[in-house]
Amino acid sequence: MSVDMSKHFSTSALIRFTLPTIAMMIFTSCYTIVDGFFVSNYAGKTALAAVNLIFPAVMILASVGMMIGTGGSALVAKTLGEGDRPRARRHFSLLVGFAFAVGSMLAIGGWFFMEPTATMLGATPGSQMHHDAALYGRMMMISLPFFILQYAFQSFFVTAGKPKYGFLVIVAAGVANILLDFLFVGVFGWGLPGAALATNIGELIGGGIPLVYFARKRSTHLYFVRPHLRWRVIGRACANGSSEMVTNIAMSLVGILYNWQLLRFIGEDGVAAYGVIMYTVMIFSAVFMGYSVGTSPLMSFQYGAQNHTEMRSLLWKSLGIIGVASIVMFLLGQWLAAPLSAIFVSYDAALLELTVSAYKLYALCFLFMGFAMYASAFFTALNNGLVSALISFLRTLVFQVAAVIVLPMLFGIDGIWLSVTVGDGLTCLIAATFMIALSGRYGYRKGGLSPKAKAKAENGD
Repeated sequence: MSVDMSKHFSTSALIRFTLPTIAMMIFTSCYTIVDGFFVSNYAGKTALAAVNLIFPAVMILASVGMMIGTGGSALVAKTLGEGDRPRARRHFSLLVGFAFAVGSMLAIGGWFFMEPTATMLGATPGSQMHHDAALYGRMMMISLPFFILQYAFQSFFVTAGKPKYGFLVIVAAGVANILLDFLFVGVFGWGLPGAALATNIGELIGGGIPLVYFARKRSTHLYFVRPHLRWRVIGRACANGSSEMVTNIAMSLVGILYNWQLLRFIGEDGVAAYGVIMYTVMIFSAVFMGYSVGTSPLMSFQYGAQNHTEMRSLLWKSLGIIGVASIVMFLLGQWLAAPLSAIFVSYDAALLELTVSAYKLYALCFLFMGFAMYASAFFTALNNGLVSALISFLRTLVFQVAAVIVLPMLFGIDGIWLSVTVGDGLTCLIAATFMIALSGRYGYRKGGLSPKAKAKAENGD
């Protein structure tokens, strides 16, 4: 049965509704985490550093799926809230086809430009690290179109009222990836290519099964129909979801900058330590991202239905949930820094000590990360891609980039690990300003729409 998005959600109901999406995000993160575990323990820290070096470039390409999924689901959910299901299905079908087409073109281009990309990211041509980075990156291009679809379907499953089905698909893909990593790398000894092949198969499952589901299933209000080519629809979805793409691209660029700084200050060990931190941080950030993505269609639906009371209820409940989760995750980060780091680099005492020390500083960002992510997703849900993109742009390409450049000059290596915390903290201040300033425009403040916004709504503007 599809979940009725028009109903009132209590705090517990909201958590239950978003749990499958959170789990989807966590299992998606498992692709990289499992690869990192097997590559580090069976292929060594040079191969691990190579994967960490090239992966941001892969994620820049894959961010198209996040853009189409979040921006498209907000548009589709708003259309559903307006009561026009046939048009919502046409939009949905068009956007999925567009995602696959763009993914295919990016995969072809990525394959041919992977070696110069590895060089540009700092690997010395002819070195083992350069060879491994280019090899892993090229193999990721094989399944890139399905990886992009997987990202898009994470949002569309929620909009279809079937978050549990999306969760099951990601579980299937994640379990397949884990088992095949064990088989290909741990048993067959195929090393880096084996880890990449396991990820390829996992992504084919994650992006392929939803294609079959939405082509055959008619028990939900979303399924594939013959689409009408409407560039305006594609443009609106991409513009609205651009903030999520900006976030992913910017995070990848920040990762690249991190690697440059760490290579300069520490060397290969610094890149390996940063990779270990990012593997485990993916789980924490997946919880925040999953909640933000999971609640966005609800906000979009209520916005389309002009139910301002429920919009306000969703907002305040979400801020409370994220606040509690932020404190819990910060404490877990401090407590689990050593055991989580040991999973990946217990074979090297110096590297383990560096990673644990860095992790405890980096974990401060959990106090601000959830609010920064939710704010961007909140404005995407309201179909305000401009504000959402601005929050994402400031968070990553301005605040975090500036911090990772300036703070090491003041605090040395510790400044690198603290830069994300500073960036997210500043983002929270900007996001709060936008939320307060635009509350009357969208009606989620007490009393509903401002007089000016109400007049515009009555005139059909």
